[in-house]
Amino acid sequence: MGRKLKGKILAVCYGKVKKEKKISIKEGLIIKDWGLEGDAHAGKYHKQISLLGLDSMNKMRDQGVKINFGELYENLDVEDLILYRLPLGTKLKIGKDILLEITQIGKKNSYFLEIDGKRISSIMTKEGIFTRVLKGGKVKAGDEIEVVSE
Repeated sequence: MGRKLKGKILAVCYGKVKKEKKISIKEGLIIKDWGLEGDAHAGKYHKQISLLGLDSMNKMRDQGVKINFGELYENLDVEDLILYRLPLGTKLKIGKDILLEITQIGKKNSYFLEIDGKRISSIMTKEGIFTRVLKGGKVKAGDEIEVVSE
């Protein structure tokens, strides 16, 4: 059997209003067929939880853009996995309980954010991934995330 692809959750972020920065929280509850409890983007559709890799955030940082977790409207920030290279249908396990399935990579329409007075194109449109929740549970920074099927 090959080496398992694993990473770590760096931040859990939620926002009560769409198109506003999300805030980092200590712990969240991910609900089956819904998303992150209290998050404006949760709902009965294919983009229930959004994830962004640290490598993607660092591409923006390398261009001089100062961004923090949640500022690109993502729910989970992850290190050690190149998320956007995983194929649609890939399943991701977080901690002991949570199971997500990748349903979309990037977005068709790009969007711009204002950070530090600069208008920037969000890396989420190319490298963010969106998932539906197959199995819920509690999530917090430091939890392991693992690719369980590709």
